[in-house]
Amino acid sequence: MKVLLPSRATRLAAAIMAAHLAVEAQAQAPEQEAATAARRPLEEAERLNRRVAELEQAGRYDEAIPLARRALALRERALGPEHPGVAQSLAGLALLLQEKGDYAAAEPLYRRALVIREKALGPEHPHVAASLYSLALLLEQKADYAVAEPLYRRALDIREKAFGPEHPAVAQSLNALAGLLQTIGDYAGAEPLYHRALAIVEKAFGAEHHNVAAILNNLAVLLQAIGDHARAEPLVRRALAIREKTLGPENPDVAQSLNNLAVLLQAKGEHAAAERLYRRALAIWEKTLGPEHPAVAQSFDNLAWLHWASAAPTRALPLLQRAAAIHERVLASVVAAGSERQKHAFASMLEGHTDMTVSLHVRALSDRADAARFALAVLLQRKGRVLDAMTDLLTQLRARGRPEDQTKLAELTRLRGELAKRTLRGPRRGEDVRHHSDAFAELQADIEVLERDLAERYKALAAERRAVTLEAVQAALGPDAALIEIALFHPYDPHAKPGRWFGDPHYVAYVLHRTGKPLWVELGPAAPIDALVARARAALSTADPRYAEAARKLDEKVMQPVRRLLGEAREVYLSPDGELNLVPFAALVDERGQFLLARYRFTYLTSGRDLLRIEVTQTESPRSSPLVLGNPAYDEGGAPAAATSGHRSDAMGAMQFGPLRWTEPEARAVKQLLPDARLLLDKDATEAAVKALAGPSILHMATHGFFLAQAPAAPHASREARPFLTVLQPGALPPLPENALLRSGLALAGANLRRSGSEDGVLTALEVAGLDLWGTKLVVLSACDTGIGALQRGEGVYGLRRALVLAGADSQIMSLWKVADEETQALMTAYYGRLSADDGRSDALREVQIAMVRKGLHPFYWAAFIAGGSGLSLSGKEPPPVREADVPRPLDNGRIAPE
Repeated sequence: MKVLLPSRATRLAAAIMAAHLAVEAQAQAPEQEAATAARRPLEEAERLNRRVAELEQAGRYDEAIPLARRALALRERALGPEHPGVAQSLAGLALLLQEKGDYAAAEPLYRRALVIREKALGPEHPHVAASLYSLALLLEQKADYAVAEPLYRRALDIREKAFGPEHPAVAQSLNALAGLLQTIGDYAGAEPLYHRALAIVEKAFGAEHHNVAAILNNLAVLLQAIGDHARAEPLVRRALAIREKTLGPENPDVAQSLNNLAVLLQAKGEHAAAERLYRRALAIWEKTLGPEHPAVAQSFDNLAWLHWASAAPTRALPLLQRAAAIHERVLASVVAAGSERQKHAFASMLEGHTDMTVSLHVRALSDRADAARFALAVLLQRKGRVLDAMTDLLTQLRARGRPEDQTKLAELTRLRGELAKRTLRGPRRGEDVRHHSDAFAELQADIEVLERDLAERYKALAAERRAVTLEAVQAALGPDAALIEIALFHPYDPHAKPGRWFGDPHYVAYVLHRTGKPLWVELGPAAPIDALVARARAALSTADPRYAEAARKLDEKVMQPVRRLLGEAREVYLSPDGELNLVPFAALVDERGQFLLARYRFTYLTSGRDLLRIEVTQTESPRSSPLVLGNPAYDEGGAPAAATSGHRSDAMGAMQFGPLRWTEPEARAVKQLLPDARLLLDKDATEAAVKALAGPSILHMATHGFFLAQAPAAPHASREARPFLTVLQPGALPPLPENALLRSGLALAGANLRRSGSEDGVLTALEVAGLDLWGTKLVVLSACDTGIGALQRGEGVYGLRRALVLAGADSQIMSLWKVADEETQALMTAYYGRLSADDGRSDALREVQIAMVRKGLHPFYWAAFIAGGSGLSLSGKEPPPVREADVPRPLDNGRIAPE
């Protein structure tokens, strides 16, 4: 499965850094002028650092780290926290932690060292380049390529100016930049950089130096990636010989060369020789890096791949399990820190391992219950992981946040609001587009810094979270309930040619009951299923009279195979993936010609792991009374807009919002059923009022909703121009922002003017994510398209759906298409009537939808709304068991058959 491992570590520059250290010694000249009493601890720190360097070179990191911490403490006491000497110690300790795989601990040390050096030495100093390089290296290991590349390039530029184009430090930067370009697929850009770096290092150190071996290794990785194994193998063998000679047989770099040679031998069919090398590499890494290091996990993965390719998949399973345990520890550490974007970047690195795990089960060990348990456990641990981590962080901030953290959270909310405003309005009249783009980028950077800083403060608390296991998820299911966990995966073929191991995406469904083993079924290739999803959605969302055929065909492909696994379960927790996130499963038609609504009660989740979070959120108490909002004055202070077509949606191209006749009667009816609710209508239905909420028991919003799909960028689009949304006229939308939370939202008072007090009247999903809905039992978005958004494998729907979970809402009612105004008013009034009778939140929706079916209404009018989150009643009562409903069957002409 794995290609050769590149050399990225800063050990590449053990000799290279000597030039830098000489410069830093000059910067530390004030140490020589220190008082005599201060010299002794500095001398001790220098002695410790020399020993740390020896241990690091030998790969003995566990011994080196405590010594590096002592040296750092001595320098901080003697020199103060802002001295360049302290920066050197910070960078050295960070490197050791990085080599051990503790990326979350290393990153803040690298960043602090960079700040110190820029302040003390200036932005063009070679030591600033060293910090930029080290930070970029770490970010690359965390898959944060977009941020790492400009740091590498800046470091290279500084070094070329300071030392000239032939200096070994320049070679270090060239090697690293080439590695990143290779990782992102720019092989043509990477190869000449490797050759230039190799020439510099061979000239500086000779052909047998271990720095030469590092670049030879990386060049071999590139050749293997493009399929040139014949040229790659001699380079790997030469690198291995140099490393064994210069570093000794037990060095981690030797293990890397052994691993890479094993990959090439396996590709040639020499499995026995490859296994010997893999096992020798594993033994070295376990001894030098420890049994929990990512390199050890990679060894287990590669051995599993080898056994599977050798027709011994049963031997692969325990190896993948050991690798998964290490991957989980590293993933937990990384997602507990860093910004949301960084969490996503790192989590995406494990997709190949997830694909391999699922494939091993469904393609090679389909009769093994332990393989099924393992595959589902991995999906539950990884699917929805970033959403869970972000929700957990916000929960900790609200529950335990110190005053200074609350201030930072408020600033984060403010910056997100400003980003949303800039997105919607675009450049001001007369404002240069480049200036607008730069301001947009600066806001995004500031937001990321705050996210990272807040996560760093609470990463220790994140480690206290309850483990996500099959047993824990099963315990959260009721006796009548089942979890359907659907996942996209790329089938893995260990016999395929290198680089073609993973096939086109497929869907697989796992079913978990309260007791018993997981059941499963492979649903097939994703492309034809996604095409059926598109057909069914088009028919249902446009009131097509021929909807039944499309709904039946989709059911036949997806739910009919799953129904055999559900048994008697009627309470279904549904965790879809990919396009299936957008399917109203209740409106699918089974083999009896009946809506699934008649047999099942569906509650949507991002992942089955959500059941564990819901157990926590549903115990929280609301902190304020319900808020009901409807019929905002979109044109408050300006000319009224033309009436819309009666859909609660945006006008898309023009992003102008017309009045919705039935939202005010709906809001007043809901208010009648919730006597203690606060009612906001017309000009009072403002963005500011919503942002001021603090844990209302219920939030109901009847207004226009929108989601703007991202179109591909034009081929001639400038790389430097930042995307923004300015509504000009229908069909004249410029490129939209990549962040889907900025492309979905709700229209409130003043939305057509983009002005409402200090706000713009448009509440984007990014701003919704910052609302304080901790303790809120239910959010109902009675608007169009509130349940759709950008789809991301394993992370669900990016839009209002995700934003409400981040905000802390216990459950949500959302829509999957543009809903009809009058019928939605009737549905919502009936829904709250059932909630007032203490029905469960999902059960109440199902009963209202059944009543609408019995009235002969097309699914267009009732199936758009789905329930997510907790299904308890608002008082916390469990809903009754699901009973099959006697409802009319759909007919091909779009009318419902009479009872």
